[in-house]
Amino acid sequence: MNGVNGGLRQSMAWLHTWAGLLVGWLLLAIFATGTSAYFQDEITRWMQPEITGQRQITLASERALDWLQKNQPGADSWSITLPGRRAIASTLYWKPAGETRRSLRDHTITLDGNGQPVVSRATIGGFFLYRMHFDLHYMPVLWARWIVGFCAMFMLVAIVSGVITHKKIFADFFTLRFGKGQRSWLDAHNLSAVLALPFHAMITFTGLVTLQSLYMPWGMTVAYPTVAAYSADAYGSEAPPVRSGNAAPVAPIAEMIRQARVAWGGAEPGYIDIAFPGDANGIVRMFRGGGDGMAARAKTLQFDAATGHMHPVPAAKGAASETESVMVGLHAGRYAPYLLRWLYFLCSLAGTVMVATGLILWTAKRRVQLPDPERPHIGFRLVERLNIASVAGLPLAFACHFLANRLLPLRMDGRPDWEVHAFFIAWGGSLLLACLLSPRRGWLTLLAASTAAFAAIPVVDALTTDRWLVPSLLHGDWVFAGFDLTMIALAGALGFATWKVYKRPTVVVGRKRAATREVSA
Repeated sequence: MNGVNGGLRQSMAWLHTWAGLLVGWLLLAIFATGTSAYFQDEITRWMQPEITGQRQITLASERALDWLQKNQPGADSWSITLPGRRAIASTLYWKPAGETRRSLRDHTITLDGNGQPVVSRATIGGFFLYRMHFDLHYMPVLWARWIVGFCAMFMLVAIVSGVITHKKIFADFFTLRFGKGQRSWLDAHNLSAVLALPFHAMITFTGLVTLQSLYMPWGMTVAYPTVAAYSADAYGSEAPPVRSGNAAPVAPIAEMIRQARVAWGGAEPGYIDIAFPGDANGIVRMFRGGGDGMAARAKTLQFDAATGHMHPVPAAKGAASETESVMVGLHAGRYAPYLLRWLYFLCSLAGTVMVATGLILWTAKRRVQLPDPERPHIGFRLVERLNIASVAGLPLAFACHFLANRLLPLRMDGRPDWEVHAFFIAWGGSLLLACLLSPRRGWLTLLAASTAAFAAIPVVDALTTDRWLVPSLLHGDWVFAGFDLTMIALAGALGFATWKVYKRPTVVVGRKRAATREVSA
């Protein structure tokens, strides 16, 4: 029996190692961007410092409709993204008659918390990091989601095989030894894995569920003739309206919001879409805002735009649809209040550390097994350089993305795209440096650069806006103060890592010719 157990654990150890390594570098980026996405609304607010005011749903809706009625009376549709629990701005979109949905983003304006138009810097905000988490970038979305799903499946395999491999999984929870080389990296990997093990399993499995219709569509294709038929049954739909040609103003939106609150048990709307505004056949669709429940699929109500009469409330979803909606909501965490959101963030950060330490552990363990550690084979060198660029270079990419928001010219063409380009330019430059420098110098250079970049963010913030750390603390503006404090904390953590690498002594390695040699982290 012991032999069987030993063989199983050995097999699982091999599977755990290679399942983690083959997708580890991309998985690290997925975890890191997913971690930041738990505060995507706060990141967006920081990246638009010109927007001020308070969250007022009804006032924002009325002011938005007033603006649209005065400025876009003949549009085929109006859409309003309302302030959420963590946002204060409203975003208005309209589709002029005859234009396509693809041009919708070209017709937009932002209103501040008081419902007044505001000219803010063009930015993609936290939405980029959120979408990067599962859509990657610079490639077709379908390809990206297949790649991310492949990584998530490998992650699930690594979690299960890791649990089987560790004989002392609970003892590892209390073990973290410093200054022990490979043993220290193993302790850090075990601790970050065990500390939030239920979260890691939940977030990986529910991440796969969010795109289950893409990865396993066969049940849907057997049961329904078309994707549209499946969507109508799963999420509900009504026949689209047809323009009548008879003019009729939009009824008071405040009364529709009141009816929606009653129907939703007090929950607020988050999005309003009006088809054929100003026409007697116009339809108002109101979507429940996120954060009022764990279910992610927004409940929808429809009203006659001209009369404000509410259509019958859609029938309740089936158990399968509700379960899927809750699992998606559990993954996204939008329902979570701030304390729970920080727990999400810290557990996801532990997952990022888990992946990073696993990658480093691979090279630390195999370096001492090389015949000549000064001349490792090309496969080892490739893994080592990718580790440096991913673990030490990815933080630099994040920092450069945030710095670009403050430093790029406010009226620059394509400004949101260049914020994103800054992220990938910094990350690509990190890989180039990792390939050109020795491992130790590569770690030191990129960790020091990441430290300096994060430390520079509050300074640049103070030089370019009036909502920097000190005024934000004095006025209780905790979104802006919290962002700068988080940047300082990250700079401190990276600075500590830089100091540890710098102070790390050279060690004796090698089997055939033991000599004192420089060893990377």
